[in-house]
Amino acid sequence: MTEKLPAPAAVWEEMLRGNARFVAGEPQHPRQDVERRHKTATLQTPHAALFGCSDSRLSAEIIFDQGLGDLFVVRNAGQVVDDSAVGSLEYAVAVLGVPLIVVLGHDACGAVRAAIDSTAPDAPALPPRIWRQVAPIVPAVRRVQAADGAHAGQVDAEHVGREHLRGTVNELLHSSELISQAVADGALAIAAVNYRLDEGAAVPDFVVGLGDQPAA
Repeated sequence: MTEKLPAPAAVWEEMLRGNARFVAGEPQHPRQDVERRHKTATLQTPHAALFGCSDSRLSAEIIFDQGLGDLFVVRNAGQVVDDSAVGSLEYAVAVLGVPLIVVLGHDACGAVRAAIDSTAPDAPALPPRIWRQVAPIVPAVRRVQAADGAHAGQVDAEHVGREHLRGTVNELLHSSELISQAVADGALAIAAVNYRLDEGAAVPDFVVGLGDQPAA
C-alpha cells in the first residue's frame, strides 16, 4: 500500500525546519536507523525531489537533516536542465508522487564561474563535454551583463547564480508538461533555493505552486 504523502506546503516547511537544525548545529539525523533501512529496502516513498548541483558540499540529506528514503535526488554540475534531469524529476512526480521539487543552487559554483569566464574575448576553449555542461548557464551570464552593464567575464557570480537558478525553474516548467500540469493542479510545488556554503543556510528565492509568493 502506497504511503499517503503530505501536501506541498507541509513538506516545504519540514525541509526548512531541517535546514534550520543543520545551521544551528543541532541535526536530529532522523530516519537513519536499521528499522528505516529495512522499511525502505522494498519501497521508496520520498516526500520531495531535489534537483541540485553536484558540488561535493551540497549533500542534500545532510543540509536538510533528512533520512533514508526522504529525498529523491537528481544532481549535475550547475543544476542544468537536460533530458536526464527532466526525466528523473518526472518519474519522481508521476510515479513516486512527490509533492515538492527543490531546485538548489549555491554560491561559489564552479560551473557558474566557468560559464562567466567563457564569455571573455580571450577565454581558452573548454573541453567539449564541459562546455556542453556549462553552456546553458551562459544566457544567465548575458542577462546579468546587460542588466549590470558589466564587461564580458566581469560580472557578479552570485548575481549570475541567482539568475541561473530562476532560469532553471522556468526551463523545467517549460520543458515538462507533466511537471507544469502538476503545479497547475495544485499537486506540486517547486521551491528555488540558494545554498550558502559557509553559513549552511538554504535561502529561499521563490516558490511556484504555493500561491506564487516569494518565500521568506
